[in-house]
Amino acid sequence: MADGFGDIVAITQLIQAWGHCRDQGRWGDLARTFTPDGTINVTWFTGAFSDFVGASRKVHQPRSPRIKHLIGLPSVNLQGDRALAETNIQILGRFRLDNTDVDYTSYARFLDRLVRTADGWKISARTAIYEKDRLDPAVPSEDFVRTMSETDFSGVPEPYRYLGYRLLISGRQLHPDIICDGSPEMGRLLSNARQWLAVGG
Repeated sequence: MADGFGDIVAITQLIQAWGHCRDQGRWGDLARTFTPDGTINVTWFTGAFSDFVGASRKVHQPRSPRIKHLIGLPSVNLQGDRALAETNIQILGRFRLDNTDVDYTSYARFLDRLVRTADGWKISARTAIYEKDRLDPAVPSEDFVRTMSETDFSGVPEPYRYLGYRLLISGRQLHPDIICDGSPEMGRLLSNARQWLAVGG
């Protein structure tokens, strides 16, 4: 029990460290949260984590307001030198929508496959599962009400509608394999992850 508890604490610290490093631009520390061959799948990126670090660096804002990841405590399942962790997250950001500063909040969770290495636990694969999001004016205004009534957001699926819209109007692309909560793709993702964990013992 003691060893298992220590593993869960280490995994929790690792997942929290990812958020701090990503938001604060600590790129070397961020790279070390994943295995060298690790992969990540989020709205705007899918592929090797090493490439994700480079892409994140290009769009990073050195000063606030910038993107903030609020990361909860993970639910961890251990099996030998493998682990699955599912963690509730909120992604917070601000952008200019016509004449109004707006804040978006995306509710999602990370599904992480983790492996024990000589350097401790590392994430080997992360997929974000999107649940819902919202958009609010930093200061209430008639411009915001008018823009929301006149803008067609329907081109982006509802679970990540405003986050996706913000990415699109900033010139970034959404990849085609984004996972939404409750979808068949989510079911297959969880099933495959549990099978992967089962062989870890």
